[in-house]
Amino acid sequence: MKVLLAIDGSAASDYAIDEVRSRPWPRPSTVRVLSVVQPYTPPATEVVLASATLDDIRARQVEEAERFTKSAGERIAAPALTVETAVREGDPRTEIVDAADEWRADLIVVGSHGRTGLKRLVLGSVSQSVVEHAHCSVEVVRH
Repeated sequence: MKVLLAIDGSAASDYAIDEVRSRPWPRPSTVRVLSVVQPYTPPATEVVLASATLDDIRARQVEEAERFTKSAGERIAAPALTVETAVREGDPRTEIVDAADEWRADLIVVGSHGRTGLKRLVLGSVSQSVVEHAHCSVEVVRH
């Protein structure tokens, strides 16, 4: 079985990691821990210091994503489970679905932040979009 675990370093991701870790996956199974880095675009009102260029910010975002995907992989590691990590850049709503399609995942596991109302409208729901567009099963882990 091929499981794509999409995380973003949040508490909601921690619950999804714990859920994957707690399962007795069939042999052979592979979990690919994926984090998607959204390109940083400063608001018009924000002043970006000369020493902090957009490339520096992007590099730090990728570094942080690599760190927490590696940490998540170590948390779910088990003798009967192959664990891989990956970091992509772009909109998480599309990148998660694209990564699952390219890898031919059997299941996508994502956490839910549980946003409602205006926050959900403004920020959008990654988990909702993944459920609507994925070509495989999707499990949304809520706390």
